[in-house]
Formats: sequence, C-alpha cells, structure tokens
Amino acid sequence: MLNPLQRRQALCFALTWIAYASTYLLRKPLGVIKADLSTIYKMSSTDLGWLDTSLLLPYAVMQILFASCGDRFGPRIALTFCLLGSALSMCTFGFWHNLPIFAVLLFLNGSSQATAWPNCVKSLGSWFNNQQRTTIFGFFGTCTFTGGIIGSALAVQLQSTYGPDLKMIFLIPSIVVGVIGVLIFLFMRSPEEVGMIIPGQETKVPTSSFPPSNAEQRSLSYVQLWNLRMVPELSWTNFCIKLVRYCMYMWLPMYLFQSLGYSKYQAGLLSTVFEIGGVAGSVGLGIIINRFLSGRVVHGVCFTVLGSTIFLAAFHYTSHMGISINCLFMFLAGACNCGPDPYLSGSIAASVGERENAQAAVSGLINGFGSIGTVIEGPLIGWMVGHYGWAGPFYFMIGLSTFGTLCMYKATRIDDAIKKTQFMSQLTADT
Repeated sequence: MLNPLQRRQALCFALTWIAYASTYLLRKPLGVIKADLSTIYKMSSTDLGWLDTSLLLPYAVMQILFASCGDRFGPRIALTFCLLGSALSMCTFGFWHNLPIFAVLLFLNGSSQATAWPNCVKSLGSWFNNQQRTTIFGFFGTCTFTGGIIGSALAVQLQSTYGPDLKMIFLIPSIVVGVIGVLIFLFMRSPEEVGMIIPGQETKVPTSSFPPSNAEQRSLSYVQLWNLRMVPELSWTNFCIKLVRYCMYMWLPMYLFQSLGYSKYQAGLLSTVFEIGGVAGSVGLGIIINRFLSGRVVHGVCFTVLGSTIFLAAFHYTSHMGISINCLFMFLAGACNCGPDPYLSGSIAASVGERENAQAAVSGLINGFGSIGTVIEGPLIGWMVGHYGWAGPFYFMIGLSTFGTLCMYKATRIDDAIKKTQFMSQLTADT
C-alpha cells in the first residue's frame, strides 16, 4: 500500500504527465494534414513552413519571457491557463479556409502552450528529492513522445474518418485538452498546500499555487539566468536537438509519402516510430545513467546526442532499403534525439535553478531557447526541399546534431569541475 506522500507523488506525476502529453494533441495534427493543405488549399512548401513558424515562434518567445509565471503564481494556475487557452484557440481551426487565420490560431496555440513544460517541471520537482529526480524525469519524459504518438495516431484516424474535412481533427482534441485543464485546476497541489515535507530535498522550494511573499520571491534577470553554470551549453544543445526533432515531427510524414513512396496513411503511422524510439530513449537513458554512469546525467546526455548524429546519418543513407531498415533507424534516431529532452530542461535544469528558487525560469530558458530552433525549421526546411530536394534537410540535421554533441561535451567538462570543487570543499569541511 502507498503511504500518503507516495499517493500525492503518484497523483502529481499522473497529472503533469497527462497535462503535457495532451499538448501534443493540438500540435501534431499540423504535420499530418500538410499533404491535405497542399492539395486542397494549394499551399506551397514555403507556406506550410510558415504555418510551423506561426505555432513555434510564440512557443519559444513566450516560454523565455513568461516561464517565471510558475515561480510567481504557482504551477497549478499557470498550467490551467496554458491548457484552457490552447483548447480555445484550436477548437475552430478546421472551420476556416485561409492561411492568415490558420496562422493567427496557431500563434495563439503556441503562446498558450509556451509555459506548460516549465510549470510541469516546477510542480513535479517539488514532490521529489534530488536523488529521485533523474529516474522520475526519465519516466516523465515519455509524456512528450507518447503524447506525440497519440496525437499523430489520433489525427491520422480522424483524417481517415472525416477527411478531407478538417473540423473534427482539431475540435475533438481541443475538448480533451480543455477537460484536462479543468482537472489540473481541481486536483494539482504543492507539498506546502497539503502540509507535507519531502525527505531528502536539499533546499526548500516554494511551489505554492499562490504568489510567494516578498521575502521568499527572487526573480533573476535573463542575463543572470544565462550566466548560471552550464545554462549556455545546455541551451545550445537543446537548440540543436529540438530543431532536428521538429524537422522530423513536421516533415517526416511528407518525406515518407513523397520521397519513399508510402501512402499518406502509412506515412502518418510510420512517422510515429521516431517518437516510439523517444519513449524508449527517455526511460532507457535514465536506467543507464543510474546503473552504469553513477548518476552522471550530463555525461549520459552527451553520449546520447552523439548517438543521434550517427543514427540520423544511417537513416538517410539506408532509406532505400525498405520498411524494416527505415523503422530500425527511425527508432534509434528517435531514442537518441528525444531521450535527452527531459534531462536537459528537466532534472538538470531543476538542479541548476534550485538554489535560486528559479527552477521554472531556468527550465523555461533552456526549453525556450531550444524552441527558437523550431521557429526557423518551417521556412528553412521548406526552402531546402524546394531547392535541394530531401537530401538537403538531412545533411543539415546531421550537422546540427554534431554541433549539439560538441556543446554537450563542454557541459560535461563544466560538470566535472563543479563536482571536483564540491568534493574538495567536503574534504576541507571534514578536516
């Protein structure tokens, strides 16, 4: 039987997992319906790319600007507004028929979802101690990719059932996301609100759903956040791997359809193999870090980003070898690209920002900076495909992953230096 603390921890994990997974129900349909938008509304690859930007630009910018809302007002209130705003912005998407309105609705959706991740990190981090976080965030990271799988599969099924009419492809997921937003408001609580103390937490983290007092509240400037150790390296790594991920999210179905000759239905479903790999990578990386790397999260992430470079190249050069080889390397590339995500802007970010009571702000900065990469993905990949065919985007993604590996290698050197300093300080204190 679970004790009261464990029940509260399980509830928090379930609520935040479902909440963040649900955001993908209103992101992934855009990638699935691109072929329909191109056929029905005669949109070019560049037009489709700008729709991606309409969603991802506000997501990146608003996350950097407003991630600290979770630190100021509490994650419950902030996350509730995220989900309800997202649902309201997209429920009528399929009822319109022109590019500017599509862009406006996607802009509102991206703005609403911007602080969902840092608020989930803030809430979840408050319920678990430092030793538990690597494992917990590894399992929590599966929500990103499971949500993507469900979002894609649901969109493909709704497209098959109702297509080419787009109304239900967005209306049904919007209702689901709205209901989840209400559940977050009703049931999410912080340890302080229910009078619980988390054993093993090194520092007190105020996470009330209400604003903290002036004595407790401390707001760092963006320059101060950026100057925290490892934040630039983690941010640039996240920039690279997130840009690659969204290239795959938004264009992989179209690549499989146009270049490899799969049907639209097959392409939509096969594209989820990349995200299935992400689920395995997120959980598997946490297990590997704890069992074989003695909890050295930064080193584990570095090795994994290197693996993503290798398997992306393998996927590109073996794409003509059939469905089995396609699925194998999509799975491995997804595992290594998506696996580090919950650690870069989750457990590592929470540890970096904890002493300043800025977990949400640090997480939002790292995740938001990474999301800036996704902003340029749409028009850039659309332009590359138009001028260089599908080979151009793959060389671009391989180069990005290589740069991300180098940034993460620098982070491992910083992490080693920090741990060495802490060890020497402990020796001095003991003597």
